[in-house]
Amino acid sequence: MNRFEGPGSRKAKVRYLDGDFQVIAPGTHVVCAVTGETIPLDELRYWSVARQEAYVDVHAALKAEQEAGTVPASE
Repeated sequence: MNRFEGPGSRKAKVRYLDGDFQVIAPGTHVVCAVTGETIPLDELRYWSVARQEAYVDVHAALKAEQEAGTVPASE
């Protein structure tokens, strides 16, 4: 069992802001919108304010931007 399983492990509800985020409902983690991976709140670095989504890393964030059509897809 890891720290995101079992008692006391809950998904946090978060409002993503420019350069910061606000925890609306307490929890230990959020889930990446692209990969489905668990992201501990203290490791959360990438998100979209417009789509209110969290991303596990820069690659997932770029993929989400490409899928949304906000940046061109790489060749």
